[in-house]
Amino acid sequence: MTYKILPAATRFTPAVGDEDLKREKARARELRRSAWWKRRIAAGCCHYCGRQVGSRRLSMDHVVPLIRGGQSRRGNVVPACKACNNKKKSLLPVEWEEYLTTLAEREEA
Repeated sequence: MTYKILPAATRFTPAVGDEDLKREKARARELRRSAWWKRRIAAGCCHYCGRQVGSRRLSMDHVVPLIRGGQSRRGNVVPACKACNNKKKSLLPVEWEEYLTTLAEREEA
């Protein structure tokens, strides 16, 4: 695995190849069909915002995104509502927390 610096960032991230992405996406599809995932989404609650949106409106989010070197494993996927998943995009957990902190500070001002 090679490393590169992302534009406008000082963090290093692995350069993920097409074959790696293809393999991890296939693993994610398998994981979504598993009983474990179905139990995970049964409560219908978004991992990030905590809203109840119903199990059918939850998507699988990779905490460490695939394009940033994450894997489709139980410890790296969480149920997320569409709004949170779209906002998070390819952010790492620390970057997501910084984003949420920035939003909270704007609301207070």
